[in-house]
Amino acid sequence: MSNTEHPVHKTLASAANLANLLPTTTVLAFHALIPPFSNNGNCQQLSNKLLTSILILVCAIFCFFSSFTDSFISTRDGKLYHGIATFNGLYVFNYTSSSDYDDETTELCKFRIRVIDFVHAFLSLFVFLIFAISNSSVQTCLVPNEGPNESVLIMNLPLGVGVLSSFLFTIFPTTRRGIGYADMPNI
Repeated sequence: MSNTEHPVHKTLASAANLANLLPTTTVLAFHALIPPFSNNGNCQQLSNKLLTSILILVCAIFCFFSSFTDSFISTRDGKLYHGIATFNGLYVFNYTSSSDYDDETTELCKFRIRVIDFVHAFLSLFVFLIFAISNSSVQTCLVPNEGPNESVLIMNLPLGVGVLSSFLFTIFPTTRRGIGYADMPNI
């Protein structure tokens, strides 16, 4: 067994890619947009409640579907291509296959959706929703009269969910190289 194949190295490499597995970009975008959408939590108008709810919904959908994105470097031209995994393989944006490269087209079939992709998608969605609900602007806007028990739960839930999801992402890694991965293996 080589030094890089050791289980500890695989675990550390998986933990290093944890930022790509968690919905960090969606959470950052959400935290940047929620203050003006919720009027800093002062949702006295229906439009602020509606905008806050729509923002949560759109970010949640983006978080779910980003778990199905993948990338590859073409052997034909050496360019990086991004796509969405389907049940038949990878649907690549702006990529046209030619008859000279049937091998590469058949290689795209190995990117099809698997069960682990749904596990990662639902777990990322769950993590995002917990962080969205724990935002103070969302709390004061959508749940203004929370009791002390709900307040303590909402305050401590993100830490517990973050630790649990990090553990599950490390134990059940994905091979998806979505948008934003720096280390791109060739197919």
